[in-house]
Parts: sequence; C-alpha cells; structure tokens
Amino acid sequence: MKKLSVLIATKNAEDTIEIAINSIKDIAYEIIVVDSGSTDNTVEIAKKLGAKVFFKEWINSGTQYNYMISLANGEYCFILDSDEEVSKELKKSIKEALEQENPADCYEINRKTFYMGKFLNHVWQPEWRIRIFKKGKVQYEPKVHGKAICSGNKEKLKGDLYHYSYKSLKHHIQKTVYFAEETSKLMYKNRKKFRFYNLIINPFIYFVKFFIIQKGFLDGYRGFIASIIGAFYGFLKYALLFEKYQKEKYGENLWKRKE
Repeated sequence: MKKLSVLIATKNAEDTIEIAINSIKDIAYEIIVVDSGSTDNTVEIAKKLGAKVFFKEWINSGTQYNYMISLANGEYCFILDSDEEVSKELKKSIKEALEQENPADCYEINRKTFYMGKFLNHVWQPEWRIRIFKKGKVQYEPKVHGKAICSGNKEKLKGDLYHYSYKSLKHHIQKTVYFAEETSKLMYKNRKKFRFYNLIINPFIYFVKFFIIQKGFLDGYRGFIASIIGAFYGFLKYALLFEKYQKEKYGENLWKRKE
C-alpha cells in the first residue's frame, strides 16, 4: 500500500478530533495535525493518539491545506477535517485503491452530513470532494472553501465521509453567518457589483437547489430547515456586501446615529 499522510486542520476540536483520527489511523503512514490556536485539549488529544502537531495561524482553508500538504512525507495525502469520520466502507475503498500498482492521481469522496440525529440523504447530496491525492498533484485555491485543483486523473471512491459539522441549530446559523461574512469580504475585495435582485433571486436559487432539485423534502423537517438556512446564506452574503459598499460611501459609522 502506498504511504498515506492524513492531514487535519484543527482549532478547538476536542469533541471530534479523536473520532476523526481513530477512523483512519490504522491505515495511515502518518497523521499530521496543524492547529491554529486551540484553547481546549485538542493538541493534547492529537499528540496522545500519535499525531505530529504543528502550528499555523489561520488565514483561510485553502492556504491551510496547502501548508499541510507541504509537511506530508507520504506518497499520498488525505485531507481530513477534524469534524469528519471515515466510514468503514470508505476506509476499505481507500486501502484497496492505494494497494494498486498505479493508483489514480486524485480521488473524490462523497461527504454526508449528520443533522439533528440523522444523516441527510438528499440535501447537499452528493457532495463529491477531492480529498485523497498523490503529493504534488493537488493545489488548493488560497481562499475560503478553496477548491482543490487536480493536475492528473481522477476516480471516485465508494463509501461516505461522515460530517459532524454542527453541534446545534444555533451553531449552524453561527457558521452560516461566519461564512457569509468571509464570502462577502472576498466579493468586496474583488469589487463584485451588488444588485438588489441578488437579495431575492440568490436565496430562491439556493432553496430550489437544496429542497427541490436535491429532493431535500425527502429528508423531512431536517431537509426543510437545512434548505432554509442555505437560502439565508444566499441572502446574507449579498446583504453584507451591500453593507460594505454603504460603509465605503458613508463611512464606518454607518450604524451610528448622527446628532
């Protein structure tokens, strides 16, 4: 089997890091954790489980992933988030793929999200992501949710990557606000134009995609709630972009009443 470097970015992940590492460590050549300033027991848990731990201040996911790849000593890399778990079927697929004489350059894995007690089988499905690749064959875009760019051939692996992204509905909304803000910053930096219709059409498109096209209605109440929050993200990132242009026009005290 080709040597596999498992690369995990962390910050305050003490509740999930053990699950992530234990789900893959028996076929890993090495586990590398890059922490960005945890104040809980994440680092201690990772070290106890045999991981090599490094520190790098967080800029964005793409930049963090590229740094982790540079640390890898294995022939292949596996980007694993600290709130994910490798299913038994997926681990078997990974092992079989890397035991081949000539594995593919890049492998796509389907990620499935655990939401309010169950896995979502329709919303955000399928969610194929390039996560396993030959070192040197993938570069991530240096931005929020930077896309993995594969410079070789790709194959899909059987089995799901379980995602425990949210601790509660409140946590889901908080993360949505965070990512909407980060996306609006990037749009503003790139001088993306704001149009009023973005506040109406974009949320509608998101909802239709999740609830109708992906058949989120088959996920019941969970599917509806997840789809509504997805639509809210589509609205909020443009509302925040509008706010930034208003501040540019009227000053940083936009929200402060003038006497």
